Amino acid sequence: MGVLAAQRGPQEHAGAAGFDFWVLALSWSPSYCLLEGQDDAVQCGRNRRNGFVVHGLWPQFERGYPAHCDIGPQRIASRFADEMADLMPTRRLVFHQWRKHGRCSGLTPDGYFAKTRAASRSVRIPNRFDDPARGVDMSPAAIEAAFIAANAGLGRDAMAAVCHRGRFLEVRICLDKDLRFRACREVDTDDCPLAHINVPVAP
Repeated sequence: MGVLAAQRGPQEHAGAAGFDFWVLALSWSPSYCLLEGQDDAVQCGRNRRNGFVVHGLWPQFERGYPAHCDIGPQRIASRFADEMADLMPTRRLVFHQWRKHGRCSGLTPDGYFAKTRAASRSVRIPNRFDDPARGVDMSPAAIEAAFIAANAGLGRDAMAAVCHRGRFLEVRICLDKDLRFRACREVDTDDCPLAHINVPVAP
């Protein structure tokens, strides 16, 4: 998911663990497959899923975010990729998220991926995104409104609908350390500036 990582706006900071809140990034898999995943046989192949996948759970500062911290093991057991396959479809993604973000969380690998799963469960996907039969054009505001309607306590200031090349890339939702929705001014500025963006189905 290289293009997804490239969309991070806030400044990256290497350093020790210690952060203010989490960002749960839920990527729209068909956009990834169209934009850069043509050679990704796992996520974009014959058995692809046409909906959201967990891009990652990211420790975040109020300004910027920690990344590539030298804390905890750099390599983790392959079982984590197997255990997270229902949420994070490729082994490369699981290992990358641990190296870049998980090691900055202060958690063990077991703890980090358990937190990732719990964060995913804390967000309800709006019904309109369940197994869509065809692509649609939506405004970023409409995408956010759908998530707000499906999740009590979630506000526009606690999320961002991100786009790339006119397509919906992912939604980023801010959570406190107890996985409750919370405002996040800097993340909110990642909102797509376009009036309408395409929400495609799998190619």
